[in-house]
Amino acid sequence: MTTTVHSNLHRSAWKDWWEGTRRIDIWWTLAWFDIVLRYRRSTLGPLWLTLSMGAMIGGMGPLYASLFGTELSKFFPHLALGIIFWTFFSVTVIDSGDAFINAQNYLKQGYFPVSMFVWRTQARSVIQFAHHIILFVPVALWTGISLSWAALMVIPAFVLLIVNAHCIGIGLGILCTRFRDVAQIIASVMQMLMFLTPVFWLPENLPDRAKYMLWNPLAQMLELLRTPLMGGVAHWHNWVGMGIWTVINITVACVLFARYRRRIVFWL
Repeated sequence: MTTTVHSNLHRSAWKDWWEGTRRIDIWWTLAWFDIVLRYRRSTLGPLWLTLSMGAMIGGMGPLYASLFGTELSKFFPHLALGIIFWTFFSVTVIDSGDAFINAQNYLKQGYFPVSMFVWRTQARSVIQFAHHIILFVPVALWTGISLSWAALMVIPAFVLLIVNAHCIGIGLGILCTRFRDVAQIIASVMQMLMFLTPVFWLPENLPDRAKYMLWNPLAQMLELLRTPLMGGVAHWHNWVGMGIWTVINITVACVLFARYRRRIVFWL
């Protein structure tokens, strides 16, 4: 009796994605080793992630609150959550461009599902996010934020964030593997979008003629993630907007993945 081993060239797109997704043990371990290797021989290790983020939030909070003429107790949690969630999304998107390039030794020598390495990038970002989000606890205590059951809405919002980041990661991973200059373009675009998204500024500070900036899907994403943790309820149109963008991202990712995943190993 013979056993047939199917490579990425013969595996269907759905099987390739599912095989990579279900191997949590592999991509989570790889992500954890990435973090460990980055901070080896360091005394504090990954705690530097928390300290550096805390220093940035602590330094920018009073400064930007005074620049915008906003009460610090209102602006501080807005800024902290904005930076934390934006960093997670931005790092995931930028690192996804190198997801397949950094895994070329695996892809060239074995029959690994390519989707597994996109999950590896996201898992690494989740670990960093876990070090960052704890900074919101002292901010919430200091500003006196009281949370209700509505705060649980951050869970489906975060799931939407993961889904969209994964779809974008698949698309960018393929594009950046084929066209290496795209990675530099993405880094510049993400830096520009950071200032066009209410990360550092409050939406109510916009003049009426600039309200169109809130149509930005990244602004809607931040609204869904930030509002529940600040004791509020996100507006329904943000859910509708993110739902539409999620469908678009899934469709584009599926088309790119089904058509070009077999070529990735030849582009490396």
